[in-house]
Amino acid sequence: MPVPKQLFKLSILVIALSGLVACSPVKLLNLIASAGGSYTVKSVDYGRLDRQKLDIYTPKTSSPNGGWPVVVFFYGGSWNTGERGDYKFVGAALASRGILTLVADYRLYPEVRYPDFLKDSALALTYGLDHAASLGGNPKRVFVMGHSAGAYNAAMLALDPRWLAMNDHSNRDLAGWIGLAGPYDFFPITNPDAQPVFSHPNYPANAQPIEFASTKAIPTFLGSGVNDKLVSPTRSTQSLAAKLRATGTPVTLHMYERASHTTLLGAFSAPLRRVAPVLDHVVDFIQTVPPRE
Repeated sequence: MPVPKQLFKLSILVIALSGLVACSPVKLLNLIASAGGSYTVKSVDYGRLDRQKLDIYTPKTSSPNGGWPVVVFFYGGSWNTGERGDYKFVGAALASRGILTLVADYRLYPEVRYPDFLKDSALALTYGLDHAASLGGNPKRVFVMGHSAGAYNAAMLALDPRWLAMNDHSNRDLAGWIGLAGPYDFFPITNPDAQPVFSHPNYPANAQPIEFASTKAIPTFLGSGVNDKLVSPTRSTQSLAAKLRATGTPVTLHMYERASHTTLLGAFSAPLRRVAPVLDHVVDFIQTVPPRE
């Protein structure tokens, strides 16, 4: 059913007036989002710490042979803010398309700095890999996905072997990864909220995803708004795509003319899907990438 123009305009207005930055909670989209296409299990422990929890969105449709594809999703917020419950609209949207989705919290600054949130993210992704089959998913079709700072987390898990190796896994255990408006080449950091996370100006070595583009990379989906004012689409998204393609890695790249940094993810919710067909593109990528060997 088409979304009424009034509702679409209201969603845009509320987002514009709320001063959202870097993946702040989009409560309006959660109120509008329908969970009718999924069953939700909340506050599942993937570790022993308070923020090592995730929510599971299970499709109501019958699972295909081998199980549903699985996505483990990480939100953004400059590694300073974010709650998994604020991203119900992402989990519900993907589950309504037949994708078992895990939306995970991770520890934030000032409780932790780099690389501790990557250790949390790797532990959450390990939970998805280890429990995919028991949840009705296909363990050979597990993807890691993120937006903004969460796309950085996803990229590091997908490209840098150190993090999954801590849990006896590798990026080859994934079918692919999805990065939306992520910072992949961003030192020196200009965002004052993110600077202390990476000990500005004394940046740690080997901490940028673009450093790990190699022939060992896995199928990749990259998306960004053409006019993203927060994370450079040219320096990060397009540059990483070019570097991965040069290694022979299959890369699906979409640049969205109408999407901002925030509305690129907001477009997963029905009222904002006119902004960018990013949900359709991500689902198509997930459905067409072959299972890992």
